[in-house]
Amino acid sequence: MEATYPYYLAGRPHSPNADLEVVDKYSGDVATRVAIADAATIDQAIAATVNAADAMRKLPPFKRQEILQHCVRRFEERRDELADSLCVEAGKPIRDSRGEVSRLIDTFRIAAEESVRIGGEVLNLEISARAEGYRGMDRRVPIGPCSLIAPFNFPLNLAAHKIAPAIAAGCPFVLKPASRTPVGALQIGAVLAETDLPEGAFSILPCRRESADRFTTDERLKLLSFTGSPDVGWSLKSKAGKKRVVLELGGNAACIVDEDADLEFAADRMIIGAFYQSGQSCIAVQRILVHRSVYERFRDLLVDKTNKLTSGDPKHEDTFIGPLISVPDAERVSDWITQAVDAGGRILCGGRRSGAMVDATLMENVPGDQKLCAEEAFGPVAVLSPFSTFDDALETINDSRFGLQAGIFTRDLHKMLRAWDELQVGGVVIGDVPSWRVDNMPYGGVKDSGLGREGIRYSIEDMTERRLLVIRDRT
Repeated sequence: MEATYPYYLAGRPHSPNADLEVVDKYSGDVATRVAIADAATIDQAIAATVNAADAMRKLPPFKRQEILQHCVRRFEERRDELADSLCVEAGKPIRDSRGEVSRLIDTFRIAAEESVRIGGEVLNLEISARAEGYRGMDRRVPIGPCSLIAPFNFPLNLAAHKIAPAIAAGCPFVLKPASRTPVGALQIGAVLAETDLPEGAFSILPCRRESADRFTTDERLKLLSFTGSPDVGWSLKSKAGKKRVVLELGGNAACIVDEDADLEFAADRMIIGAFYQSGQSCIAVQRILVHRSVYERFRDLLVDKTNKLTSGDPKHEDTFIGPLISVPDAERVSDWITQAVDAGGRILCGGRRSGAMVDATLMENVPGDQKLCAEEAFGPVAVLSPFSTFDDALETINDSRFGLQAGIFTRDLHKMLRAWDELQVGGVVIGDVPSWRVDNMPYGGVKDSGLGREGIRYSIEDMTERRLLVIRDRT
């Protein structure tokens, strides 16, 4: 059987096989087949990026911008196709799939804008008598061939957050999409193949894990950008050698609802934060900390709203909760719920599993050492806990090995600033859930949540290096 989607080697489509089955995550049926790369192909792709590095470096910024603008136009034209494919391969409800396509377009548009803004600085070197007559300036130059590894949960937008800044910075790249959701990245590849990128500037290669070591270990690659699980990410960093490494590794995001919060609004946003995409987001709300004075009111309000969510086929317009990425992942989430109940936790709503579907679940009285609190659930489950003082809530958030983002519903300016000062996270979101992200902001975490920042301008910084020029004026 011929592959429906070829992989892209050195900018050109190839279909040597049709070995990777892509499953409809709701029905479990094989939806399409994708060509898969072996170790030799990956080696060819890396060699091609090395050969393309000089041409990419010399590609004028306005040319890079034109390429990115072409992608924006083509993604606009292919909106429905992209959303439909995403809905099938990721099991993402169709309305959310359309939203991700919009973010894909935003991300490439931002990269197009930033591609012509990569500047430098004039430096005052005359800081002492011995430096009199010296002038300095620097500029940013491409770091070189990049290795990009994207996850399954946002097949379009998280691939875009690696591809678009690489093009803007003038870096050739090889990208490995998640094997369970490779189609989105290959659709991006089809559009890139229409552009005037230099020969060999990009390869997009689905591959099996045993073939993928070169993405990490090959010394010809100058940067590794990985989004995925903490265990895998830190392991890759240990093998990456001298190359620069950027890791976005997720967490168990917490959200505070203080005594002065608008409870109705906070509950509406918490539904999005905890259950959007069935909780399969690095910044999904997992821990909900509510002031004791409003705890019961907020809990009952949130349970009522959760019970009204529609679960089922993600292709239906009214579906809010779709399947998890696989049955084993759903089984793991269900097991964690059972463990929490055995430890004294109480299910407020949900708690059931059928195949890859897990009900939107709220719990309380779950001990902090349980996996639902201490680890990343990556499923539609959130745990409510009361707190007495704001400082207690901040301490609870910090009592985690993760630190990606935190959300706080409060109207107290002093508490906002204290949270910004004290929370050990990459981002503090006031008046909304930690799940909020816009694609030009610096996004990333601390502790086990990662290393470095995404967001186009910040990714470009990682994909470039400063080069200094010093001039001695002898006149």
